Amino acid sequence: MSPPFIKTLDFSYGAAARLSPLVRRVVAQNPSAFTFHGTGTYIIGRPGGGQAVIDPGPEDEAHLQALLAALEGQTISHILITHTHRDHSPLAAELQRRTGAPSYAFGPHPQPRGVAVEEGGDHEFQPDHLLADGEWIQGDGWKVQALHTPGHISNHLCFSLAEENALFSGDHVMGWSTTIISPPDGSMTEYYSSLEKLLPRNEAVYYPTHGAPISEATTGGSPQAFVRALVAHRQGREAQIMTALEAGPQSIPALVARMYVDVPKHLHGAAARSVLAHLIHMAGDGRVEADPQPDERAIYRRA
Repeated sequence: MSPPFIKTLDFSYGAAARLSPLVRRVVAQNPSAFTFHGTGTYIIGRPGGGQAVIDPGPEDEAHLQALLAALEGQTISHILITHTHRDHSPLAAELQRRTGAPSYAFGPHPQPRGVAVEEGGDHEFQPDHLLADGEWIQGDGWKVQALHTPGHISNHLCFSLAEENALFSGDHVMGWSTTIISPPDGSMTEYYSSLEKLLPRNEAVYYPTHGAPISEATTGGSPQAFVRALVAHRQGREAQIMTALEAGPQSIPALVARMYVDVPKHLHGAAARSVLAHLIHMAGDGRVEADPQPDERAIYRRA
């Protein structure tokens, strides 16, 4: 069963929407099959206080001007980056040049570069401050904890806002769609572990970088229930793979054609990356075998 995805979003491009006493969002006009309506840049802070910006977004002058307008007359104290895909981090450099605010992230874009999916990697970004898993960032009337959540990409962070029991979930958990996992840097094994990491936590709302907030009001259940549905969805994909392999050895293109019949063909390339991630994970725990090794060219069979 599919998670209760949220396919609507109430927003206007360039406008700073107030989502809570501490949180505002400005959506960049970079819609695509991977960004939904665009990158949602979040601003944390009370009116007149120091502000943090999460995921400034792509290099886009209109989005930069919208952010500067939303921040006019206020001090920007932190630029927080969930990860270094090009729809998330590139605008940090110009925002920093305009405001002087330092940047915080788990690290620069990982090597090897791997296969380009989504918006590609921001190889120019270098954070001023490296954040460790569990580290706290203190602001003006707010406090955020960094949570290392690899899987989508190895340098992915979520940020938990203590004052409002909220989690900025980046691309790790999105309300509108599943997350692309593209090896070699993307890892299904790490992604499962990073989802499990969120389950004991008690945040009442998730703010993904793309799409609407995830909460009981938007999905009919808690964010943790949504995460459990994502895990079940991924496990369902693996069950599909095992069923397909009952007919005999299969290539990834053959598996994608069978598993994604309702998905437009132009998205089958991204689907193939996720199927590969599943197969690498399943080869690792002994459920499947690859000939000659688990990669996009291999033939897979049940172990």
